[in-house]
Amino acid sequence: MKAEHVRIASYNLQKCVGLDLRRRPDRSLEVIGALQAQIVVLQEADKRLPPRPAALPHEMAEDEGWHVAHFGEPGGSLGWHGNAMLLAPGIDILKTDHIDLPGLEPRGAILAELATPIGPLRVLGVHLGLIRRYRLLQLAAITRHLRRLPPLPTVLAGDFNEWGPARALDVATPGLTILPERPSFPSPRPVAPLDRFALSPDLRALAHGTHSARPARVASDHLPVWADLARQR
Repeated sequence: MKAEHVRIASYNLQKCVGLDLRRRPDRSLEVIGALQAQIVVLQEADKRLPPRPAALPHEMAEDEGWHVAHFGEPGGSLGWHGNAMLLAPGIDILKTDHIDLPGLEPRGAILAELATPIGPLRVLGVHLGLIRRYRLLQLAAITRHLRRLPPLPTVLAGDFNEWGPARALDVATPGLTILPERPSFPSPRPVAPLDRFALSPDLRALAHGTHSARPARVASDHLPVWADLARQR
């Protein structure tokens, strides 16, 4: 990949439990490695119950050459509220933070400001709620938080849990453009574009899609999605 591009991916791991009901973090890492991404945002990277131990162990990810970004959740978690971020060599962390989100279910977002081949980049990882009303509230909370920060090229990545077209979420994401839908769920025969990216105006996607090569169709109920990003000219 040319230096002026960076590949970001998003993957709902389903706690590393595949459709064969086997917990295989090694298989999840095989899928992640095949994405050839420099930044990987994960959802359901932790087990559900407190103290939310990591479903994808830190040491396994690090043994594969990934740097695990830390967001402050105790108890062995890989990230924050199940959201995590893996970084390839050459991506440096400038700042990390997390955002508590409103809703009936406990939800949160992770935020990292990174030094990348295309310059400083702000990446937010999310796993939005199952009910649209709360998804809109959560996106509104994120955009309010962004307005309080200095301007920086920004990408929002994750499981948006939205089955319909992106325009249903546009009201809650002013200043961000959600990329066209790429079905990612369920993994054996994807029909719903649950996993998405939204970009600030100073970024453009050169290409984006889903990854369906083996063993992705069995490793989780979601396929991972990816996007090649560049600065807007």
